[in-house]
Amino acid sequence: MKRTRRKLDASLYILLGLVAIGLVVAFQRDPHLPLAGIAASGRLLRGVWIEIALGFVLAGLLEVLLPAQAMAQWLGRENLGRGILVGWGVGLILPGGPYMLFPIAANLVRTGAEPGPVIALLTAKTLVSPIRMLTYEAPLLGWPLTLARLIPGVLLPPVLGYVGQWLFGLFKR
Repeated sequence: MKRTRRKLDASLYILLGLVAIGLVVAFQRDPHLPLAGIAASGRLLRGVWIEIALGFVLAGLLEVLLPAQAMAQWLGRENLGRGILVGWGVGLILPGGPYMLFPIAANLVRTGAEPGPVIALLTAKTLVSPIRMLTYEAPLLGWPLTLARLIPGVLLPPVLGYVGQWLFGLFKR
């Protein structure tokens, strides 16, 4: 079995820097705070580890169940409009939270999906949540405000998919 070395990218350096700064600031305030912060991190991990693991398992299953060729056909450059519509639709019905969403999106990008469909999926999923709408928004804010937010939230993901695809092309140059 060949071991591959992980590439250190800018986001990893930024995260490492933020953690180091946080540790230094916590230690300066009280030498016990870094350990308290690590303990709080452990509590958070205990609360979400199942969702994180299931998100990665689902992303892996999608990788082996949906061949790269199928992904390229449905979410690739050949038919960008259809890909954005598919990403939009999947984002509207996909259950789960960010622990499941982002491993799936990362896997889609890695297997050849274009940025536009992935942006439409991410935007639809994050803007529209039927459970959040029914349990928090409508009871607390009322239906007029909930619907006024829901309707643009449902309609914007395809637009943002196209704009995001265009911007990705500019940023990639």
